[in-house]
Amino acid sequence: MSDTTTDTMTKQAFEAAPEVQMFSIYIDAPAQRIWDAITTPEWSTRFGYGTTLEMDLTPGGAIRDLASPEMKEMGLPEVIGTGTVTELDPPHRLVYTWSVEWQDEPDTMLTYEITEFPGGPCQLTLTHDCIGAPRTAKDVRGGGDIGAGGGGWPWVLSSLKTVLETDRAMTGAGA
Repeated sequence: MSDTTTDTMTKQAFEAAPEVQMFSIYIDAPAQRIWDAITTPEWSTRFGYGTTLEMDLTPGGAIRDLASPEMKEMGLPEVIGTGTVTELDPPHRLVYTWSVEWQDEPDTMLTYEITEFPGGPCQLTLTHDCIGAPRTAKDVRGGGDIGAGGGGWPWVLSSLKTVLETDRAMTGAGA
């Protein structure tokens, strides 16, 4: 790793992350397929950190994010994240609260918006409202060591795009 890369990663580790973060990516897949990927356990293990997402897709429905085998080997508990569905409009919008077990902070809010363009790709925009949760904001912004879980939402969304467009996991992603 170059000195410049190391200096950038070290600097990011100590800088405050934005309280509200927005990530947007274009994916060459229909909206329903993207929706299924972000809401079902059949897909969730194939991208990001390979966790199993259990989601009751009703307003007030519970969400549980279950650790991958690798995460359990690192000492993380079975349930690493929890939340509650607050709004949904399949396959275009999903909003839910979210908190992770390793941070003692208030719930954050995730908003997924899928915009389908005629005859072309979809745009997936993820907004993560981390107001009052500065450690979570640092965790999810990305830019860290991906081998240690530092890829954040950029890592998760890049691997989602890869699996949806190629039907294979991005190197190092998924289970």
